[in-house]
Amino acid sequence: MTLKKVKPLTKEYLESIGFVWHTDRDGTSYIADEVVVISQREAQGFADAANELYDMFVEAGEYVIQKRLYHELGIPFNLVDMIEQSWQEDVHWHIYGRFDFAGGIDGKPIKLLEFNADTPTALFETAILQWALLKYNGLNEAEQFNFVYEAIRDNFKRLVTQDVASFDEKYEGWKILFSSIAGSSEDEATTKLLQTIATEAGFATKFCYADEVGFGEDGIFCGDEKFHFWFKLIPWESIAIDEPELALLLTEIVKNHKAIILNPAYTLLFQSKRMLKILWDLFPNHPLLLESSFETLNDKSYVQKPSFGREGENVAIFDEKGEIVVQRDGEYENFAPLYQEYVELPQDAQGRIYQAGVFYSYEACGLGFRRGGKIIDNMSKFVAHMVSDE
Repeated sequence: MTLKKVKPLTKEYLESIGFVWHTDRDGTSYIADEVVVISQREAQGFADAANELYDMFVEAGEYVIQKRLYHELGIPFNLVDMIEQSWQEDVHWHIYGRFDFAGGIDGKPIKLLEFNADTPTALFETAILQWALLKYNGLNEAEQFNFVYEAIRDNFKRLVTQDVASFDEKYEGWKILFSSIAGSSEDEATTKLLQTIATEAGFATKFCYADEVGFGEDGIFCGDEKFHFWFKLIPWESIAIDEPELALLLTEIVKNHKAIILNPAYTLLFQSKRMLKILWDLFPNHPLLLESSFETLNDKSYVQKPSFGREGENVAIFDEKGEIVVQRDGEYENFAPLYQEYVELPQDAQGRIYQAGVFYSYEACGLGFRRGGKIIDNMSKFVAHMVSDE
């Protein structure tokens, strides 16, 4: 793989645009001062993989719903009705998600690791910072696989093309309320970036912390103002488990066509790591997939990961003898596990490991990399990229 050294963006600049999580706990910069150089062919390979896989996830989602395999995926029972309704009604539009891949830049085939379909991180970094990094270094910022901002803007516009005739007839205007949990600067900045994109798409928007949002039989409110759409950067499984009464109330709000929630409840099917086993059953030995099972794999290295989890928590890698190579503790140990064939990720000359992330918003639209150890965790670095055929 090829790396190009670049001059890092200053902390002052990063903070001026709302990016305040630029320094890790050990005092090192979260944004790498190198970019990964890829070819046009490699960029197209990432795009093609994400586009094909999304279609496969849709087919798998239909299969899960028809067979009612919610328990197998670890889906909380109090979200099932909302999942089914959001799946059936086209107006419940998937705004964006992020695929994580192994391979693609090391001469090895692209393999799906997981799909972060509900509340993916690294949006700000991918859509804004890597573009700014190239520009800051006098490089051609257009030489990226990166139109994330434009793709999400166009996807917001698609909301108004859906059939909403059955929804609240007293509703006037198109308003989206954006919410994140108070106290998380990363979540707030990411949510406000999405708000900016939606505003540019033509919507009236407002930001309101999650604990300030009002929920009732008539819909979703911030103060006295009612909103037809609510975008929440809060995982669906967290709502189901930590706020069961809210989950039931949201089900009624959606059922009675009082509000539309983004990302839709059905994205939890895609978010579940155990969906990877369903994909393997439906598309056995597909070149983009790794063998996945609800049971441990025999005679090969494998990864154990919780059905719902983030930042590499509660992930363990086992060798072909079933012995642990490396593992991380965390707060997701109560979720049912998924066992996935282990595959080496690309490494640079210093032995640092790279995982590709490809954003999807109606289509594959942008690439970024995380760099770290065998388990990509919250101390991993974000690495930008540029496309060159030189």
